[in-house]
Amino acid sequence: MRSITTIDLQYAHRFYGFRGEAQYLHGHTGVLTIEVEDTVNDGVNMVFPCNEIKKTAWEVLKNFDHALILREDDPLLPAVLDVYEKQGIRNGAPNNTMKGYAFETELATAYPDCRLVVTKETMTVEGMIKIVYELLKDKLNIVKLTFTSGVNAASAEFPSRISVDRCPLCGIALNENGVCPKCGYRKNY
Repeated sequence: MRSITTIDLQYAHRFYGFRGEAQYLHGHTGVLTIEVEDTVNDGVNMVFPCNEIKKTAWEVLKNFDHALILREDDPLLPAVLDVYEKQGIRNGAPNNTMKGYAFETELATAYPDCRLVVTKETMTVEGMIKIVYELLKDKLNIVKLTFTSGVNAASAEFPSRISVDRCPLCGIALNENGVCPKCGYRKNY
């Protein structure tokens, strides 16, 4: 069975080198749908609490919200960083509090202090799915991701990879010591 949740992301990007309207800097509201699969947890009668899926995913994905996403070879990138430097916000501003942790993968690097994600490939809906899966595949048993942005949409399915040891009282993942970080339940081994 599956638990399904959605996350809204507001972001700006452009398709560098593309012929058409998308070559200009523009913004989107994207909707990411995450499907997690496992057995139904008898204690709470669900696969995984959707609010916990969202919380786990949001820790990483908030780097994409209200962010500029540019390809690493885009000539706008050094210009944007130069403007941020001149404004004194390249290394963060006091009101920039909604930041995820900085990450670097083969597909993307997040610079949360300046609300910037730099990608290896053009940021399409398909590209977002690849990046999200890479970031979350070891945290959630994701079997399907769908990302819509404007009139564009893509979806990808993945094999069930991991089984998450979950709390029988609230359904969330137990930590490495077999303890529920939410309610304190302790698994007896």
